[in-house]
Amino acid sequence: MFRVVLLKIEKDRIRAVTFDLWETLLYEKDGANLQRTAVRCRNIAAVLNSFGVRSSSEQVDLAIGTATSALVAMWDKNKDIAHRDQLKLIIQALPSAAAKFKENWLGQLSAAFVSPVFEVRPYLNPEAQSVLKKLKEREKSIALICNTGLTPGTGLRELLAGFHVAEYFDLMIFSEEVGIRKPDREIYGLAARGLKVKACEAVHVGDNLKSDVWGAKNAGFKAAYFSSEEGHDKIAEADPNSLLSLSRKLGGPVAGKIRPDRTLHSLSALVKLVDEL
Repeated sequence: MFRVVLLKIEKDRIRAVTFDLWETLLYEKDGANLQRTAVRCRNIAAVLNSFGVRSSSEQVDLAIGTATSALVAMWDKNKDIAHRDQLKLIIQALPSAAAKFKENWLGQLSAAFVSPVFEVRPYLNPEAQSVLKKLKEREKSIALICNTGLTPGTGLRELLAGFHVAEYFDLMIFSEEVGIRKPDREIYGLAARGLKVKACEAVHVGDNLKSDVWGAKNAGFKAAYFSSEEGHDKIAEADPNSLLSLSRKLGGPVAGKIRPDRTLHSLSALVKLVDEL
């Protein structure tokens, strides 16, 4: 006589939530990117002039453009370089500065380079603090996975601390610090290992279908696509030559349809989603 044994198979519950930063947790106002560029060029020119290198904002703007072209080519391969090396690319594009450059300039140049994000601040998604708090109350591990542009991780950590949300994160990963960018599966692997969870026990939330959805699912994560019209710098998005527009086109299309596990139009819906997945 045979006895039938029914096994209850439980799905892996979500133990960790990882977030994209820009247009997910941090919002922008129209024109913010242009304003930051002006501030960055002005402040870097002032520092170079203090070192005896005659520089104008316009010259610095051209040098940043040259350096950014090199960065975009690297980002297209899901690679990144450290903030100090980004600064050196700008110096190399300014012949008068390159001839006199000293390593001890980097501290002041870095401060000038990072200053625009504090002078022209983004604003926090109004639902972010409440959602992060509720996830912590549910004992979920939380990480940030951010492709940095021109503002390095040091500045972004300070910004998040000023918004009183840094304390909710168990881990923050910035591409310029680890040398790889989303959608590379390894940056998601770094997050899973750092949080001590299996990839299938994590859900990533972000606004970019390729970097945040395809990248996360390719790494074994679940993915929630955050689709919202709020908090986008529409002026930068409409300019095909802006760094924002260029960065969103990197790597070309992904074969096949990108399917998130869920689409969210409000960050507050994430808490229920995590309970359901």
